[in-house]
Amino acid sequence: MNKVLTLHRRVRLFGWLGSLLLCAVLLVSCSTAGSTSTNAPGSGADATGKVEPVTLIVSAAASLKDSLEELTPQFEQEHQGVTVVYNYGASGSLQKQIEQGAPADIFLSAGQKQMNALIESGHIAAEQSFNLLKNSLVVIVPDDAKIIPDNLNGLASADIKTLALGEPEVVPAGMYAKESLEHEQLWDQLSAKMVFTKDVTQVLTYIESGNADAGLVYLSDAKSSQKVKTAFTVDDSYHQPIVYPAGIVSATKHKAEAEAFLQFLRETDAREIFVKHGFVLAE
Repeated sequence: MNKVLTLHRRVRLFGWLGSLLLCAVLLVSCSTAGSTSTNAPGSGADATGKVEPVTLIVSAAASLKDSLEELTPQFEQEHQGVTVVYNYGASGSLQKQIEQGAPADIFLSAGQKQMNALIESGHIAAEQSFNLLKNSLVVIVPDDAKIIPDNLNGLASADIKTLALGEPEVVPAGMYAKESLEHEQLWDQLSAKMVFTKDVTQVLTYIESGNADAGLVYLSDAKSSQKVKTAFTVDDSYHQPIVYPAGIVSATKHKAEAEAFLQFLRETDAREIFVKHGFVLAE
């Protein structure tokens, strides 16, 4: 009888230990499975399954502002958790900022020179850049102007006392303006009339406010204002091709989101907005 009781206790003891061991194995298996599903590479989610918010910083030429502000809400709606923040300015100034370590994920330039400089310095990989848009250089005057020149030589008129243009060293539109005036041998002749600005937006402001009699800006800028008239379009052969290259900054920590944004800019809806604002598609 005592032997039977002892055997029974042993069976119960082994059964209890076996159950405990099985529970431990199941717990480890569940933990491993859960870890694999929530931390899969590229999932974009934290341990709770929530998408981590991303702020995408885009350094963009000032002349792109109206277009970008219009199309960005659609991108953010299609890419939940991604917020796009813009740093607008002259392309040359933005280039310098990126070279000096200013935070930026994407660079949208109004000139190839600035993009090339960042590619050469290693801040942007050549394979991560492409030409997005084209533009035209135009001469604008105030909406109520009585004298409207029809070519660059008309800027020499005594009625045009002040000519506004971007600083050629940092503002691509200013560089194209200088090339055009030099092509017609007018740069030195008109230099006493010139007022240089930090970007094309400031040129537009000068004309709108009547603080300049004429200015050189992009067609997209001229179309954005009801307070100016486009006097004429400068011949494309007078200056280098006006292209807007786009590129991903090598130091970005949000490469996937940056690639998604640039792909969005090449899609139909975005391209239609750019065209509406006076740009020409580069591709």
